[in-house]
Amino acid sequence: MREIQVNVAYRWFLGLRLTDKVPDASTLSQKRRRRFAGTDIEQHIFDAIVEQAIEHRLIGGRVFYSDSTHLKASANKNRHDLHQVAQTPAAYLAELEAAIDADREAHGKKPLPVKEEAAPTKEIKVSRTDPEAGYRVRDGKPTGFFYLDHRTVDGAHALITDIHVTPANVHDSGPYLGRLDRMRARFGFDVAAAGLDAGYFTPAICKGLEERGIYGVIGYRRPNHRDGYFTKRDYGYDRERDGYVCPNGQFLPYRTTNRVGYREYASSADQCANCLMKGQCTQSAAGVKVVTRHVWEDFKEAVGAHRLTDKGKALYKRRKETVERSFADAKELHGHRYARFRGLAKARAQCLLAGACQNMKKIARLLARALLRFFAPQRDFRSAFCPHFAPLRAITSNFVFQPSFVMR
Repeated sequence: MREIQVNVAYRWFLGLRLTDKVPDASTLSQKRRRRFAGTDIEQHIFDAIVEQAIEHRLIGGRVFYSDSTHLKASANKNRHDLHQVAQTPAAYLAELEAAIDADREAHGKKPLPVKEEAAPTKEIKVSRTDPEAGYRVRDGKPTGFFYLDHRTVDGAHALITDIHVTPANVHDSGPYLGRLDRMRARFGFDVAAAGLDAGYFTPAICKGLEERGIYGVIGYRRPNHRDGYFTKRDYGYDRERDGYVCPNGQFLPYRTTNRVGYREYASSADQCANCLMKGQCTQSAAGVKVVTRHVWEDFKEAVGAHRLTDKGKALYKRRKETVERSFADAKELHGHRYARFRGLAKARAQCLLAGACQNMKKIARLLARALLRFFAPQRDFRSAFCPHFAPLRAITSNFVFQPSFVMR
């Protein structure tokens, strides 16, 4: 508000004359705290800006990139209490259980007996000042209470098409498919490809992308491995016999499918007793090597193969130029390093409005460039508009100009 009082450019953008009174700074805060409390007005604002970008054909709607970044919550990491909370089952759990039963039946196994037990719980740290923030501990990342901004951007001009905020102890892959479906339903996007980092390389995500007909390209993260031992890749899967072949040429047949969705392929003690490679293979007291394979492993292999193609490499290369750059702009210019308010709803409002601002700036810049390309061959752009500034102001501030030559 102080800038608007003295900065003519801000007054021009807002339609205020030099003698017009500038609203008080508390007007915005009181509107937020009273009039719009408990509403989703920030989501409506964000969606309206995305719709304007679609109208101007600035969003391709075919290739999207998703990732998350953290915002430090206004909470001391040392001031917390330990709480026991019930673990929420994953959204795909019922589908996975059905797949496990079908897999066991296909292998001639009985369905697993139903366990009647109390809902599992886990101990978490709850902040005393911001209980809705999540405590995060990750290698190479700061430790403490944070919020996560899960963001999806379009591949054409890196315009943001979806923002979802969660506590920092929610895994990146958890809300992804739901937000992807919401974006497709809300804006009618016909998504053809998606670029994601290695944190999204889970069986459920790969299955969801393949079933939706989306060409997913997901980064690779080298798994943890003990020195001196064979890796899982050293055991080749024989699809015809449904088993694995160890580096010494021995066959590991199917044994069972466990409750978490993994098939178990195990050797026999007689096979491994006199094997010269046993010291590189297993330390099992029973002398048996077990290799696991998820019931949805075929989907993971299909998505994993995309990363090695020329198309996949080119698509994944743009991830750092789109979603990563969007986060960098938000942190440098829009205060995205810190949550300015306490509570999940206010953190969501902050992220949505920041994303709307980023989109508005980019839309204005893209339309200005389009105007320059359109008028440059005919006459000098500055001489055409500098004497009569009103037409340009109407075009850039209201986003009403729809040139047919803007890139799709």
